[in-house]
Amino acid sequence: MRVTHVITRLIVGGAQENTIATVLGLAECGRPRPQQAELQTRIEANLITGPTTGPEGSLESAFKNQPHLLRTVPTLVRPVHPLKDRAALLELTNIFRATKPDIVHTHSGKAGVLGRLAAKRADVPIIIHTIHGPSFGSFQGALANLVFKQAERMAAKSTTHFITVANAMTEQYLAAGIGTRDQYTRIFSGFPLEPFLHAKRDEQLRQSLGIKPTDFVLGKIARLFELKGHDDLLDIAPELVKRVPNIKLLFVGNGAWRERLENKAQALGIADRAIFTGLIPPSEIPRHVGIMDALVHLSRREGLPRALPQALAAARPVIAYDCDGAREICIENQTGFLINPGDLATLTDRIVQLANDSQLRQRFGTRGQQFVAANFSVEHMVNQIADLYVRLTLQTKQ
Repeated sequence: MRVTHVITRLIVGGAQENTIATVLGLAECGRPRPQQAELQTRIEANLITGPTTGPEGSLESAFKNQPHLLRTVPTLVRPVHPLKDRAALLELTNIFRATKPDIVHTHSGKAGVLGRLAAKRADVPIIIHTIHGPSFGSFQGALANLVFKQAERMAAKSTTHFITVANAMTEQYLAAGIGTRDQYTRIFSGFPLEPFLHAKRDEQLRQSLGIKPTDFVLGKIARLFELKGHDDLLDIAPELVKRVPNIKLLFVGNGAWRERLENKAQALGIADRAIFTGLIPPSEIPRHVGIMDALVHLSRREGLPRALPQALAAARPVIAYDCDGAREICIENQTGFLINPGDLATLTDRIVQLANDSQLRQRFGTRGQQFVAANFSVEHMVNQIADLYVRLTLQTKQ
């Protein structure tokens, strides 16, 4: 069984890490299974990507010395560009006609639309799209929503099945008239658990970042960009400092808004409490989660925030805006606190509550770690995806 994945770019991000883990995991687990007896073949997975650009950093090194990165399509770019989009559609179509994959599996907005249309033109038998996050919603204007919904409805006509990282995505897309319920399967976005399960409080790392042993560290892992909620956290920072004098805010990640956010922290008089790590490799994320006492996630647009299960895997409690799939991992008063987006007063109170109650942090963290360990391993994700491939393949042969 030959499976070709398509993604717009391999920047540092949850969707990209998910896709890489899937491609490499399928290559490892492509062994025959009992239910695959009729197929008599292994799973051969590869990946097509557009050029990786942007301050977020690149994950292309994951395919160093690996044969699974099929090629880069230079015209497959994130912004809408009619000439390049047409060229990318033609090149993808030609690739699929030449390589004849049994399944094309797309990820992200631009690659999701162009990849599915190209696969249909090339008569690929099975076309799957993973919805990592919404392409439409209240985070953007009416015109943009209209355009993206129409594009998704058009691409849905060429889609055999959808994978969503959260049930919230299934409901949003069905409400928009995209596909039918039997076309959707939720598969949590797995990641390597062991580094997080064994994350420790590294006092040397804390000291190198200017964090004292007695400081309460509230972490945030996200690109420094719009819709990620950094401004909300900075806006309440002066009040947090008054109520939790030993608080430090640890911002992990990089992006186009870094300078603006650093300037804002300076203007608010809390620059000494806000630590910006800049871009760090994914392998360093567990170490940084380990020095946090809690994690906050305030995104206004995200399928299922990867930072939430990562923090919980390290037994760190979480606070999140009740947006998209966050409630499927940040379970109110069990693994953390859910906040209505923009409710800064409640956000402040919940942060203070966690800062002042170590037993509550431990209880949330322990419950969260148990839940994540059972549901978010890469092996579990890859096996579910492989089983879906087999099921859909058998259905096409009937």
